[in-house]
Amino acid sequence: MEGLFPRPRTVVAPGAVHVPDWLSPEEQRRLVAACREWALGPVPLRHTALPGGGVMSVRTVCLGWHWQPYRYSRTADDVNGARVLPFPAWLADLGRAAVAEAYGAEAGGSGAEAYAPDAALVNFYDGAARMGMHQDNEEASGAPVVSLSIGDGCVFRFGNSGGRGRPWTDVELLSGDLFVFGGPARRAFHGVPSVRPGTAPPGTGMSGGRLNVTLRETGLRG
Repeated sequence: MEGLFPRPRTVVAPGAVHVPDWLSPEEQRRLVAACREWALGPVPLRHTALPGGGVMSVRTVCLGWHWQPYRYSRTADDVNGARVLPFPAWLADLGRAAVAEAYGAEAGGSGAEAYAPDAALVNFYDGAARMGMHQDNEEASGAPVVSLSIGDGCVFRFGNSGGRGRPWTDVELLSGDLFVFGGPARRAFHGVPSVRPGTAPPGTGMSGGRLNVTLRETGLRG
């Protein structure tokens, strides 16, 4: 009976908020079209190589700043040396609206107007892709991370800042969902243990898989 009843907005942990169905179908299609353009380069969508020799199953393209384990740079030195695409102003506006939506009810927007994301990681998951428990820890800024989901649903595991183990909470993220984590939850470990292939609703522009667009304020200069 999924989809017949509205899913409630949930505070998963202090500073971590899940807002179901936040993106309209039109906004989802716009993001999918933009992601297809970004994936063409100059730095293409790629599987990130890890220092230990492994390769991430998720494919990623970056905007504003290029992320590689475990630092940011303006050029994709681990791919082709090209400068990454700039971070678009309309995406920053969407990020501010997301922070206001997540925190506005409790704290008057919790500084949403000052939120200035300058990097995006666009992650594409096919049905077999996973993301291990990790921290978003390379940013000098403590501003919230904004996560937008489009396409197939997934299990999003949100843990604690002390380590990769329990306690954690498993959250079902579906197409159009917003998840924001900041404040005391900003450095919490989190990951995606499973994707649910074939669960994307019609009309998103996705033919399969899951897109996750994460916005960050790096606090970096240069």
